[in-house]
Amino acid sequence: MDKNHNDIFALESDLKKAIQGDVRFDSFSKTLYSTDASIYQMEPVGVVLPRDTDDVLASMEIAKSAGIPIMPRGGGTSLAGQTVNHALVLDFSKYMNRVLEVNYDERWARVQPGIVLDDLNRNLLEEKRVRYGPDPSTSNRACIGGGIGNNSCGAHSLVYGKTSDQVLEIEAVLSNATKINFGPLSPGELEKKLSKQDFEGNIYREVLDIAQSNSTEIESNYPKISRRISGYNLDSLLGNSATNMADIVVGSEGTLCMVTEATVKLVKTPRYTGLCIVHFSDLAVACAATTPILEHDPSAVELIDSMLIERTRQSPAFSRLMKFIDGQPKAVLIVEFSGETPSEISKRLTSFKVDLQRQSLGYAWLNITDKIEQQKVWSIRKAGLGLLMSIRGNNKPIPFVEDTAVDPSRLGEFVRRFDSIVKSNKTTAGYYGHASVGCLHIRPLINLKTREGLETMFKIAEEVGDLVKEFCGSFSGEHGDGIVRGVWTKKMFGPKLYKAFQDVKRSFDPDNLMNPGKIIDTPPMIDNLRVGIRNAPLNVETFLDFSLDDGLAGAVEMCNGMGDCRKGSGTMCPSFQATREEEHSTRGRANLLRAVLSGGLTPKTITHKRLYDALDLCIECKGCKGECPSGVDMAKIKYEFLYQYNKINPPGLRTRLFANINMVSRWASIFPNLSNISVKLPGIRHIFESLLGIHRKRPLPTFSKINFPNWFKKHTPLSTGERGTVILFNDTFMNYNLPQIGIATTELLEKCGFNVVLANGRCCGRPMISKGLLEEARANARANVDSLIPYVLSGATIVGCEPSCLLTLTDEYPDLLQDANSRLIAKNSVLIDQFILDLNDSGNFPLTFSDMHKQIQFHGHCHQKASSGVESSIRALSLPKNFTVELIDAGCCGMAGSFGFEKEHYDISMAIGNDRLFPSIIKKDQDWEIAVMGISCRQQIEHGTLRQPRHLVEILRDAIV
Repeated sequence: MDKNHNDIFALESDLKKAIQGDVRFDSFSKTLYSTDASIYQMEPVGVVLPRDTDDVLASMEIAKSAGIPIMPRGGGTSLAGQTVNHALVLDFSKYMNRVLEVNYDERWARVQPGIVLDDLNRNLLEEKRVRYGPDPSTSNRACIGGGIGNNSCGAHSLVYGKTSDQVLEIEAVLSNATKINFGPLSPGELEKKLSKQDFEGNIYREVLDIAQSNSTEIESNYPKISRRISGYNLDSLLGNSATNMADIVVGSEGTLCMVTEATVKLVKTPRYTGLCIVHFSDLAVACAATTPILEHDPSAVELIDSMLIERTRQSPAFSRLMKFIDGQPKAVLIVEFSGETPSEISKRLTSFKVDLQRQSLGYAWLNITDKIEQQKVWSIRKAGLGLLMSIRGNNKPIPFVEDTAVDPSRLGEFVRRFDSIVKSNKTTAGYYGHASVGCLHIRPLINLKTREGLETMFKIAEEVGDLVKEFCGSFSGEHGDGIVRGVWTKKMFGPKLYKAFQDVKRSFDPDNLMNPGKIIDTPPMIDNLRVGIRNAPLNVETFLDFSLDDGLAGAVEMCNGMGDCRKGSGTMCPSFQATREEEHSTRGRANLLRAVLSGGLTPKTITHKRLYDALDLCIECKGCKGECPSGVDMAKIKYEFLYQYNKINPPGLRTRLFANINMVSRWASIFPNLSNISVKLPGIRHIFESLLGIHRKRPLPTFSKINFPNWFKKHTPLSTGERGTVILFNDTFMNYNLPQIGIATTELLEKCGFNVVLANGRCCGRPMISKGLLEEARANARANVDSLIPYVLSGATIVGCEPSCLLTLTDEYPDLLQDANSRLIAKNSVLIDQFILDLNDSGNFPLTFSDMHKQIQFHGHCHQKASSGVESSIRALSLPKNFTVELIDAGCCGMAGSFGFEKEHYDISMAIGNDRLFPSIIKKDQDWEIAVMGISCRQQIEHGTLRQPRHLVEILRDAIV
C-alpha cells in the first residue's frame, strides 16, 4: 500500500462524515494500535471505533473505494501478529461490546464481537449455571470476536472444544461492503445460496468447490488431532449434513470478512470442581504422564514448568499464591475433575491420587477442593505468559514456536526432542500449556536486538517445524497463524493446499483488503519487529534508579503487550476500566513511551505534551506493579516522567499546594473552626475551581479541633511499655484531619503493652512524588530516615496507618536514597493491620474482643494491594469472633490523593468509583459498617455513597473488652 498524504487526509475526512463512531488518524493513536501481544509492530493507516454495524459497513465501503486494507481488532491480545497491519483498524471493544440476546432454554447467546469473554459470562444469570465454553488464559480481556478470528480454545477444551465447536451463526461485513449471515444450511437452503448470482452466491460456489476438489489433500495433510488451528477450516465443509460457512470464518483472522454479531452456544457449568497438583522431577516424564491421566476423564490437565514456577516465586503479587508447590519440581500437572457433589469430587481425587502413586507417576500429589485455593492455582496458570516475560534483560521468552500441538500420547517424546533443539541452539525455554490436548506453549529465550538472536529464532522455528511435521502435529494449536506461523503455512500443508487457501482468500476478498498478509502471503518472519536491531534508545538521565531494567527504556519494554491491564476486574487499570480507551491502559502508555524513547514518534523528547496527556489519567495506584505478571511499574515510570516534564514545564500553584499538603494542613489547623467555616462560604468552591482548579462538587477536607500530636503529648500512657517501643508514623491526615485514627492506634498498642513514640517527622513525601517533585521528596526522605534510624537500630518497629504514607518508606525510600539505612527502615516498617496480625499469630496478642456481632465491608487501599495484599486486613478484622468481614470486589476507589479534587479529573474519578465500589456499598443494608485503611478511600466513599467509613484500627479498638 502506497498512499500519499492527500489520500489519507481524504480517507479520514470521509470516515468522519460517514460514521457515528470515533475516527483517529494522529500519530499517537496510530502508535497505540501498532502493536499487540506479538513480537510485531506495524503502524496502521488510521483507527475507527465503530458504534454499530452501519459504521462497519460505511468504513468498509470507504476503505474499498480508497483501496485501503482494513482489519478488525478487539483486545489486541494476539500472539502471532494477527491484529497489527498497515491498514485501517476497526476497534470493536469500546462500543460494540454488548450481549444482544440470551436463550437459556436452548443455551445460546447473541453477542457483539467486542464483548470480553469474562464479561459475557458475568452477564449470564448465575442460577442458570451456563457459560461460554472456550476459556483462554486471556479471557478477562480478550474479545469474543478475536476468539472467533483465532479459533481460541483454553484450558477446558478437553470438554468444550474449540471456538469452532461453539459458534452457531455469524453476521459479518464482506469485502464488497455488504452484510451477510452465515449459519447452518439444509441441502435445500444451500441450493438457493449456490444459485444466487451475486457476491454471496459466488463465495458459496467457489469455496465449496475448493473444498471438494482438494478433499484428498485435506484428508492427507490436515493433522488428525483436536487442536489443529493452522490454515483455513476447509475440512469443516466436508462430510457435514448441514453446511455452515461460519465454520470457515472461524479461525480466518479477519482475512475473509469482519464479524459484527455472533450466536454462540452456552454450556452447562459443573457444580463442583477439585484439583490435584501432581509434581514431577522431569519435564518430559510429566508430559508423558498425560496419557494415563486422561484415562481418569479429567476436565483439564495443565502443565507449568520450573521456569514459570521460579518466575512466580519472584513476583511479589503472585508469590503469595504459590502454597500449592511442594519442593523444587521440574514440572507440575494441574489436573481438574468436575462433578455434581462434593463427595463425587472427593472420591475421584482420592482414586486418582492412589492410581498415580501406584504407577509412581510424580513425587507429590496435592488435592485442592477449596474454591478460593483453586482460583489461586488458576490465576498463576493464566498469568503464565506474563510471568515468563517478567524476566529482565534482552533475552526474552518470546512467542514464535509457542503453540505447537501433537497427539497427547506422543507429547513426552515430542518435548524431549523440542528441548534438544532449544539446547542445541544454546538457549533455554519456558514450558506451560494444555497437556490434555498436546498443545504446549514453549518459549525459547531469544535476544531480538542482535543479528545472532534473529538467526537463532529463525533456525529454531525451522527445526521445530520439521519436528511438528514428523509428529503429524500442527504449528498452531490455539494462538493462530498470523505472521509468525503464517510464514510456515505452505510447509505445514503443502503447495496444493496453500494454493487452495489463496483461492479461498480471493473468493472472499478479491482485492486483498481484509487483513492481508496473515495465514498466507505473509511478510518475512523477522520484518516489522517491535523490538529489534535499531539505534540506541533516547538517553534519559533519570532521577530514580532503573538499573535493574537497564534504564528507563528497559523498564518500559517490560510491557510485552499481553494486555492484562485491559481487564475489568482487580485494580489494574482504573482509567482503562472507566474509559475503555487503549491510551489509558498501562499497555497504551508503555507503547507511547517506548515509541518516543526509540525515536518512533516525533518530536523525540520525553517531555512531549501529548505524552503528558496520555499519562495524565494514570492515577499511580500501582495496580500494574501488583497485578501485571510482567512487573510493569507505570507509577514509578510516571514519577520519573513528571520529574523530567517539570524541568521544562514548571509546576503551577495547585501542584505545589497539593505536593505540600502537610504544610498547608498544619497552617489551616491552627484555627480549625475558621478554616472549616471558610471553605463553606457561599461561592468559595467556585472560586477554588476557577483559581486553583479544584472541582466545586468535591467536598474539601475539614480540620479537627483536636491536633493529634498535641493530644499525644498530653495523654497518659495505658502501659509502662514492658513489651518494647513502637514508632507510630503519624501522617498528615492523622495529625490534622482524623486524629481519632491516631488515638485508636495509640490506645490499642499501649493496651498491648507497647511504649508508643511518635515519629513526628516530615511528610513522607508521597504527595511530592506523585507530582514528580522528586528532589523535594528526597529531602524529606533523608530527614525522616535520619530521625528514624536510631529507633530501628535499637530494635523498634515503625507502624503506620495510612498505606500511601507508610508504604512510601518501604517502596520509594530505598529508590530515592539508595543506601543501607533506607533499606533498613523499609525492612522494619509495617502497616497496623499486619502488626496486629503478627502479634496474634505469634501468640502474643494480649487483648480480648467483645462478643458483639458486626457485619463489615472492607475496601483495600491500592498501594496495600500492590505491596502485600489485603489478606492481613481481612484477617485482622476477623479477630473478633462474631465479626463477619466481606472484601468489597472493587479496584481503585478513584480518589487517588489529589486526583479526585482536580477539576479536569473529577468526572473520571467518580466514574472509577461508580464502576464497582459504590454499587457494592449501596446495595448493602445500613447496618453493614464500611472499613478502610486509606484517607482517599474514606473521602471517596463518603462522597459517592453518603456512608461513613472508619479505619480498621478504630473498629478493632472499639471491640476490645
